[in-house]
Amino acid sequence: MKKLILILGFGLLASAVFSQYKWDFGAMVGAANYLGEIGGKNKTRQDFILDMKLSQTKGSYGGFARYKLNPDFSIRGSLSWDRISGADNLSTNPARVGRNLSFRDDIYEASVIGQYIFYDVADLGRTYRYSNDFKAYVFTGVSGFHMNPKAQYDGTWYALQPLHTEGETLPGGPKEYSLYQIAIPAGAGFYFTFSKKYKIGWEFNWRTTFTDYLDDVSKNYPTQAQLNIMSPLAQALSNRTLTNDPNIPDPRNYGPGSKRGDPKHKDSYLSTTINASYAIQGRSKFAHSKYKTFFKGKKFTKRTIRAKF
Repeated sequence: MKKLILILGFGLLASAVFSQYKWDFGAMVGAANYLGEIGGKNKTRQDFILDMKLSQTKGSYGGFARYKLNPDFSIRGSLSWDRISGADNLSTNPARVGRNLSFRDDIYEASVIGQYIFYDVADLGRTYRYSNDFKAYVFTGVSGFHMNPKAQYDGTWYALQPLHTEGETLPGGPKEYSLYQIAIPAGAGFYFTFSKKYKIGWEFNWRTTFTDYLDDVSKNYPTQAQLNIMSPLAQALSNRTLTNDPNIPDPRNYGPGSKRGDPKHKDSYLSTTINASYAIQGRSKFAHSKYKTFFKGKKFTKRTIRAKF
């Protein structure tokens, strides 16, 4: 009986050592928005979420793989698609309403982040089986993304970067911006784990970018000389000022060479998502190194031990 107990005890220990849920794979779905030049509230510019229009919130979708380095730190790689949009005619700022620009942008992002768990309930519900838990975390990392701001004109969506709506690449104009950019994602989230394998959570992710062209608006309207060599479509999408609304400022404020955006502040975007993932059981390095010689070179096969109680 003692030998049987020792064998069972060692079997349980070996099972615990070899049953490390290091990887989990999942998907996320939620909403996205942005902070930039288009839309916004009644003031010229406000930081963070104070200048966003909730009516312009669009979808956010993605998938991820996460690897647990230790109980407190994990690394996660993810692929996502976020749609952001904005429209001046929804603003309460008369100057923006008069400018009358609008856009949408589909952002395809690949990111690598590090997660730090700052709050952990290891045995949720006090079942003493430690199969359900709750974790809250903060994170940051780096991402690369592809953007392509577009505007609708006469029922058709046109990519704006090739049109050079601020005179990019034209004589005297600014440098053309790239559609491939880098961002710094940062945020917080939490997740519940059930039966050690199933995870459901929520996350808030803010991306600080190094571009001011998520919405294709940054600097000034093209000069008259630049307008003269722009296509009719580019001219139409560059300046969409309302000239027949008595409530907007003087239309001459939107003339050639005048201010169109705010180059002092870069654009940013965010997402808030719910996520679900599945953890995969695998061997730990500890088990491989400590017990390899004990089994005399034979491959160890994990066995499930069932208890009748």
